Amino acid sequence: MAASVRCFLRSGKNAVSALGRRGFHKSAPAAVQMMVRDALNQAMDEELERDERVFLLGEEVAQYDGAYKVSRGLWKKYGDKRIIDTPITEMGFAGIAVGAAMAGLRPICEFMTFNFSMQAIDQIINSAAKTYYMSAGFQAVPIVFRGPNGASAGVAAQHSQCFAAWYAHCPGLKVVSPWNAEDAKGLLKSAIRDDNPVVFLENELMYGVPFEMSEESQSKDFTIPIGKAKVERQGTHVSLVSHSRYVSHCLDAAVVLAKEGIECEVINLRTIRPLDVECIETSVMKTNHLVTVEGGWPQFGVGAEICARIMEGPAFNYLDAPATRVTGVDIPMPYAKILEDNSLPQIKDIIFSVKKTLNV
Repeated sequence: MAASVRCFLRSGKNAVSALGRRGFHKSAPAAVQMMVRDALNQAMDEELERDERVFLLGEEVAQYDGAYKVSRGLWKKYGDKRIIDTPITEMGFAGIAVGAAMAGLRPICEFMTFNFSMQAIDQIINSAAKTYYMSAGFQAVPIVFRGPNGASAGVAAQHSQCFAAWYAHCPGLKVVSPWNAEDAKGLLKSAIRDDNPVVFLENELMYGVPFEMSEESQSKDFTIPIGKAKVERQGTHVSLVSHSRYVSHCLDAAVVLAKEGIECEVINLRTIRPLDVECIETSVMKTNHLVTVEGGWPQFGVGAEICARIMEGPAFNYLDAPATRVTGVDIPMPYAKILEDNSLPQIKDIIFSVKKTLNV
C-alpha cells in the first residue's frame, strides 16, 4: 500500500514538473477591465489629488455621485469646496466655471447632457473659446466642459444631438471624443492639464461598457495626447474613420467584412479638433478608399470635414472611388424605438457603404 502511494506521489510530481516545463505556470495575469465611467472617475480623482486648483461642478455631481455615477465617491473624498452641486442653470454655473478658470483655477464643468449646453453656449464660445485670442495671449481659460453627447435611447429630439461638429466649428476650443476606457482616462487627464478650453464629449451608452486597460494606462502619469488619432485595426482595402460609440460599430462591421475577404482599417479619431488629418491621409494612401461613420447629422458634419480635407490634400490622388459618409438621418430624433434605430448608423449600414465604395 505504501509503495503504491509513493508511486502515485512520484507520478504526480512528474506531471507537475511536465506542466512547469510547458510553461503553464507562467500564464499571464488576467487583463484589468474597467468600465468607461470608472475610467473617467479615476482620471478626475487623480487630477483632483495632483492639483489643488482642479474642482468639479455641475448638477448632482456631489451628494448624488453624479447622474451617471461618473463622480462616485469624489464628494466624500474632497468635500464641498471641490465637488460642487449647482442649481439647474447651465448658463449660470458655466459662467462661474469660466470665471474661475480666468482667475487661475482649473474647473471641470459637467453638463448632465450636452443638449443642455445650448443653454450655456455663449459662455463656452464667446467667454471661454475667444478670450485667449482677444487678450493677445494674456488670459488663458483652462477649463473642461464634459458630459454625455449624442443619442442615448428613447429620449427623443431635444436630448439626442451630437455636438461634435457644433463645437469643432469654433476656433479656440479643443474638442475630444473618447471611445473606450483607456481613451476616457488618458484624454480626460490631458484635457484637465491643458491650458485651453476643452469640450469633452462622452457617450451615455458607453458608460457601462467594460474595456481592457493596458498596464501603462493604470499609471497616475498616463495621458493620451490631444490631437492624435489611433488605428484600432489594420486593414488594406478601405479606411473606416469614426469617433466615440461608432468605433465599436466599425470594428464589428470589419469582423463581418473580413469573413468576405474585405480588410478594413479602423481609425478612432479620439480628437475632433484639432483633427489628425495626417493619420487619415496615411491610411487612405494605403487603402485607396474612405468611409466616415458618425452619429451626428450629415450636413456640415465631422465626416463632411474629413472628406473636404482629403479632397484638398495629397491623399485625394490615391482614392480609387468617392469617399462615402455614414451618418445619422437628417431629421430630429424620433421617440419610437424602431424609428430611432433607423435614424442612427447601424452595423449593416457600414457594411453596405463599404461594399458600395469597393463596388462589390
